[in-house]
Amino acid sequence: RRPSLVPRTTQSPSQLHAEDEKKKVVVIGNGMVGQRFMENLLKLDEKKDCTISTFCEEPRAAYNRVRLTSYFETRDPSALTMTSDFEDDGKTAWYDENNVDILIGDKAQSIDTEKKQVVGESGKVLDYDVAVLATGSYPFVPPIPGKQRPGVFVYRTIEDLEAMLAYVKDNNVQSAAVIGGGLLGLEAAKAVKDMGVKSHIIEFAPILMCRQIDQGGHDALVGKIEEMGLEVHCNARTESFVGEDGSTDMESMSPVSALRFSNEDWDDLPVQMVVVSCGIKPRDELPKEAGIELGPRGGVVVDESLQTSDPNVYAIGEIALYNNFIYGLIAPGYDMANVAAKCVAKELGIYKEEDETGAFTGADLSTKLKLLGCDVASFGVNQPAPDDTDVSSLVWNDPVNGVYRKLIFNKAGTKLRGGILVGDASDYTQLHKMAVINADEEITESPANLLPPPSARGGVVEETEVSSDPSCQICSCNDVTRGQIVDVIQDLGVEEATLPTVKKCSKAGTGCGGCEPDVKAILAQELEKMGGALSNNMCEHFDYSRQELMAKIRLEEDLTSVDSFDKILAKYGHGDGCEICKPAVGSILASLVNDIILRDGRDALQDTNDRSMANMQRGGSYSVVPRVPGGELSPDQLIALGETAKKFNLYTKITGAQRVDLFGAAKYQLPDIWEELGEAGFESGHAYGKALRTVKSCVGSTWCRYGVQDSVSFAVRVENRYKGVRSPHKMKSAVSGCVRECAEAQGKDFGMIATENGYNLYVGGNGGVNPVHAELLASDIDEDTVITYLDRYIMYYILTADKLERTAPWQAKLPGGKNGGGPIEHLKEVIIEDSLGICDELDRRMAHLVETYHDEWAEVVKDPALRAKFKQFANTDENIKKDEMIEFVDMRGQIRPADWPKDGEAQTNWKAPPDDIFSKSEKSWVSVGPVSNFPTNVGTPILYGESQLAVFNNEQRGEWYCTQNMCPHKQAFVLSQGIIGSAADTPKVACPLHKKTFNLEDGQQIGDGDLQILTFPVKIEDGQVMVELPAVPEVDAILGTNGLRVMKSDCVDLAGDALKVPVPVQKKRDVSGLIKKSQKESSTVLRATRNETSTEE
Repeated sequence: RRPSLVPRTTQSPSQLHAEDEKKKVVVIGNGMVGQRFMENLLKLDEKKDCTISTFCEEPRAAYNRVRLTSYFETRDPSALTMTSDFEDDGKTAWYDENNVDILIGDKAQSIDTEKKQVVGESGKVLDYDVAVLATGSYPFVPPIPGKQRPGVFVYRTIEDLEAMLAYVKDNNVQSAAVIGGGLLGLEAAKAVKDMGVKSHIIEFAPILMCRQIDQGGHDALVGKIEEMGLEVHCNARTESFVGEDGSTDMESMSPVSALRFSNEDWDDLPVQMVVVSCGIKPRDELPKEAGIELGPRGGVVVDESLQTSDPNVYAIGEIALYNNFIYGLIAPGYDMANVAAKCVAKELGIYKEEDETGAFTGADLSTKLKLLGCDVASFGVNQPAPDDTDVSSLVWNDPVNGVYRKLIFNKAGTKLRGGILVGDASDYTQLHKMAVINADEEITESPANLLPPPSARGGVVEETEVSSDPSCQICSCNDVTRGQIVDVIQDLGVEEATLPTVKKCSKAGTGCGGCEPDVKAILAQELEKMGGALSNNMCEHFDYSRQELMAKIRLEEDLTSVDSFDKILAKYGHGDGCEICKPAVGSILASLVNDIILRDGRDALQDTNDRSMANMQRGGSYSVVPRVPGGELSPDQLIALGETAKKFNLYTKITGAQRVDLFGAAKYQLPDIWEELGEAGFESGHAYGKALRTVKSCVGSTWCRYGVQDSVSFAVRVENRYKGVRSPHKMKSAVSGCVRECAEAQGKDFGMIATENGYNLYVGGNGGVNPVHAELLASDIDEDTVITYLDRYIMYYILTADKLERTAPWQAKLPGGKNGGGPIEHLKEVIIEDSLGICDELDRRMAHLVETYHDEWAEVVKDPALRAKFKQFANTDENIKKDEMIEFVDMRGQIRPADWPKDGEAQTNWKAPPDDIFSKSEKSWVSVGPVSNFPTNVGTPILYGESQLAVFNNEQRGEWYCTQNMCPHKQAFVLSQGIIGSAADTPKVACPLHKKTFNLEDGQQIGDGDLQILTFPVKIEDGQVMVELPAVPEVDAILGTNGLRVMKSDCVDLAGDALKVPVPVQKKRDVSGLIKKSQKESSTVLRATRNETSTEE
């Protein structure tokens, strides 16, 4: 922990005198703009002639409110911080490092402009020479009856999001209304959607975002939004928020249950939550009470220097009213912070007289955003005034693809004045430069050539080259130019100039994040000039990308020289490997050699799911997904699935890809489950692998009256051909029996749609977070030709894609065809015309994969050595049942694991008692089994009393380790299933659930985070693995499975002092004799029975 600042009472009289002579600046409000002001002022105050204090009403220092919805990705406030990670008190190290006094949780209560003092709610009084108002705004809540009800929220802070999340969970919220269809409203709708709640957007105006777009843009945006499952209600006149008791007044505290409208014939809209996000109002109550001039509708009146009516008080951000306008975007706020810092510095005498302070004369309100996954941009004059006659406009309206563009030119068509872009704004930078930055210059292109979206120009999105002009603005949020980014890169040098470092030092890309691709492109260009390159290495152990390493391996004349990870590491890498490169190499070997993945040490390369050949679920249980080619199942197979699920008490569900998922299996049960499924004719579905998942189908011509081809039979053929083929990422396919496209083939990695003459073959599509429409590779081809083209397409993808790269982004990065037309034309040339001369190799390699196919689970079931890999503990045949590790709850007649608590709540982020908990314990060396029981380069679980431990045999380093098996993050007993490797020569294990890594020597978490696992010494003696351990009861009191079981609990430990690991009261038994006996006989089993273990310590 960093040292605290030296209190003033310990300073010498001379130091106190020096402090008193410094100019005092008080910043009221610690939001994004206030923070930027302080950073700018500190840069100008080179001699440290002033002190800065800031009031911060929220429980933590400044964070990025623009990216508030991204909070759901991590639930970690530090991911949004404006400076460095938050500490327990809400501060960050930046404030002490820069001698800034921040008053966390203290709201400024009054300003005395005569005494030049600011008083906080805490009673703290701060003197100032200059005060800066940066209080921002608060959400405007219309006086709608019912706004006081539980379930009505505003969207502004992290606490708002947390309150909504809690309400959704506690009240089983299924549907919510967002009041407001502007920028903030759509952001709030995204937040509600991310909570898993049906979202209704309620807008008073006829269109969404009426300040930025027009009716055509609205139509395109609504189409995109409704595709995501949200509903839009414009022209809505909200009359009241109705309570569960039916009341519509301003007093009832009955929870909200519906919206009532005054629109004729509109029914009530049932919702269980309302989020109000329909505008902002400046937080100007403080200056109002101080007598500082406000505008007629609020806001503090400022001049070009951001000075208020009081010469010693400035205002910036959403509280500042300049020229009767409030600027609600972050970029103008940062402009204000820059100007105000210079003006304040000059007033205080710490800024040179000859230096220009600049002036705030308004701001460019152009903006480019991604709202609910849809590009939305406006720039320049996008909605000309009715009396503006120098206007001619062109409109592109593509309702099929949801793209709308309106470009506004002067009458002569020689200048671009502004525009609206919805659905495709990839050329925004280019158009914005023409219309705003170079507004006085005539355009060199025909207006008609600028209108089509890049995605419609030859069928491919081409990234606009980043301007080489040093003065070109790259980051509008932080007003960072290309020249400033280049200066940062050159100052850092080739070794230090990484993308995160460049972003941090230049501030570019740290606002909304939209300019990050441009920052990355500039970094790559500048590094190349400096003799370096932007690293695309897989990790610290291989100085190659996945594509480069694949090329080297595949070109080896003797494949046996590179048929294992150790051989490849020795030849092309260094160190031990890690959780990044091991699965990538394992995938390469599977794609080129195709041996059984669990043999010959290859299991040490497999990621979370592949190592167990099942998908690890919450709590460490697994799901089982048999292959169902084409979705075709016999009645006997359906019965077998039901009987197996019943026997092993598995939760069953139909997947979205026409298969049956069986959830809740323990790892040790998997071979037995698959033995029964194999007898019913099922094979592995490879749902756990980066491989072909399914080939979905409609019933086609065999049953459907519209079908023109037998889509089921062809889907079965395709799935049986490519089953088991490992690839850089998962692959999905579909076959539709007619153009009605019921199987959704155009949303798959490859898909076939039947025609009267055969099939149309589409490639490079996918669903998920960023859906991509597949492109047509060939038309009206027969089944055999489809197979030929697919063999080559899949193999070309396997050989050239990056690790964990789906076909869609891989395909988009391919070069264009020789005659234009983009990547799809390139693929036609390679696959159909053999332009690269590699079709023979592609055919041969795919034939090898098809010929060497093996049902992985059938191999395990028949091989005792492979079955033994699924044993729960190496030192005992006894098993701990899944519901003894996490509570299972009933859900509609089936069981599922209890919900994981949120991070930071009880049963998460487990910590052992402070200090060395076993430092005073009497320890002994305990045999936990022969060396042969512990496979190399993986972890193996053992049972010691009630405690699960993990033993790691790191043959690469010639070292052994023993740790707790429970990952402290979510209290799941899974660490032994993690990949081991190294980071900067430190041995580590990566938790298979969330990839948190731990030092195997001392247990400390590696990277961000302060978690820790307990470790125990290991030695090998006479072929036995010996672990130095305290007595069983002592270890069980800390690591016992029963005490660490994750449970659904209604108890809240308000005081924070409850015993975190409760120990059940059990019959006492002296186990010391058992320990001695174990040591003496080198027994491989040491376990006191659960009913008899002592609880005394």
